[in-house]
Amino acid sequence: MMNNNHLLDRMVSSGIVAVIRKVDPEKVKPLVEAFIDGGVTGIEITMDSEVPLQVIAEVKEEFGDKAVIGAGTVMNKEEAEMAISAGADFIFAPILSKETVEYTKEQDVIMIPGVFTPTEMYIADQWGADMVKIFPANVLGPKFLKDVSGPLSHIQMMPTGGVNLENVHSFMEAGAVAAGIGGSLVHRSLIEQEDWSALQELAKKYVEKAGLVKV
Repeated sequence: MMNNNHLLDRMVSSGIVAVIRKVDPEKVKPLVEAFIDGGVTGIEITMDSEVPLQVIAEVKEEFGDKAVIGAGTVMNKEEAEMAISAGADFIFAPILSKETVEYTKEQDVIMIPGVFTPTEMYIADQWGADMVKIFPANVLGPKFLKDVSGPLSHIQMMPTGGVNLENVHSFMEAGAVAAGIGGSLVHRSLIEQEDWSALQELAKKYVEKAGLVKV
């Protein structure tokens, strides 16, 4: 079993974590395959999706050696517990819950809570979070990341929410280690059309944009 640091490094190595929310469970596997073939190294299945635990388990079994697979929109300790039991490599939350952070770390699983202020970033770090999810990132913008990364340079940041092909480069330039990409990558009409090659190309574009400023 890989340790957390290796998993974390691997998850962010492409600069992109795909946020798969409420996609038809039948289409998740080909979608994940398209993203992985496009270079994406982090796959998040949100807990408000249909049969999320089953999907996490299946995706982890099939693609766990090619990407880091985890759960998103985890609202509390109970959901974290279920997701970890299903095999989630990481827990992403839109909020900051001490109980969820501490439980997840006790299980030796990557924990990335959602934060919106420097104080929340600091608290998340104190509680043991591996990284923070700046959410919703489009409200704060790249300049926020750049400014807070001065005094809080030891805290790794992943902007999520409203990050797209036009602004992902700016977020990475401002100090993000990776970006969580939802609807602009997990493209509804392309999924409906089952245009997996177009989705693979889209993933590739995101990875290239994110990689422009990677050290």
